[in-house]
Amino acid sequence: MTATPAASPAASGPSDNQFPVRVFGGPTALFEYGGLRFLTDPTFDAPGDYPAPGGTGLTKTAPATGSPADLGPVDVVLLSHDEHPDNLDASGRALLADVPLTLTTPGGGSRLGDSLGDRVKGLEDWESVELDRPGGGRVTVTGVPAVHGPGERAEVERVVGEVVGFVLTGDGLPTVYVSGDNASLTAVKDIADRFGPVDTAILFAGAPRFPFLFDGELLVLDSVQAAEATRILDARRVVPVHFDSWAHFTEGRDDLVSAFTDAGLADRLELA
Repeated sequence: MTATPAASPAASGPSDNQFPVRVFGGPTALFEYGGLRFLTDPTFDAPGDYPAPGGTGLTKTAPATGSPADLGPVDVVLLSHDEHPDNLDASGRALLADVPLTLTTPGGGSRLGDSLGDRVKGLEDWESVELDRPGGGRVTVTGVPAVHGPGERAEVERVVGEVVGFVLTGDGLPTVYVSGDNASLTAVKDIADRFGPVDTAILFAGAPRFPFLFDGELLVLDSVQAAEATRILDARRVVPVHFDSWAHFTEGRDDLVSAFTDAGLADRLELA
């Protein structure tokens, strides 16, 4: 599968193991990798109350730090899941129509296929796609496990649906992990066994909880677990996302700094 690269004279490519990651708030981040421009979980709607499956209401408390117009061209959207408005909102859905390729869950691929056709693909665990790089070579994107809550994956998915993470690799390129809404350190260990060490991890955090879901247990990593995931992955750099802008997050920037400092990993934490 080929994603035709979008021209972007202002973008800078990766050098060695570092490349810029622009975080827009919530789960949305933009980065260039191997000459292709990737966007995670696009959410640009205004603050307010949003319905979610199962009658759950989600409250967005802060706007994104930019708009779709600020993105420039995007080659690939890495969409961890399409069913929750804090991961894909109305603005994000509209944006997908102009993106050559969206990678997401198998179920999301089916749901979005009605509007996007062959410009969306759902990835099973460990399934990969090869993307052509400008100037030659390829980027490999592999779908990796993610569990959006506590306990067995099948039980969690019956309540909150599927989620997928992503690992990006390529000749001469750093290894990048995008976690999606994952609460499982077991999944992180499985990913580390196959791909570690990781150069850059974009970790969804924030310790979201609802008292009526799984007895209030975590739906995504908390700050201490994010630090532990960093250790498991032996990640050189961690860019946390999805820890702000929504009322259901119970931990934020200060908690992340404290947890990474206590774990002796503060030098690996990169906050926007």
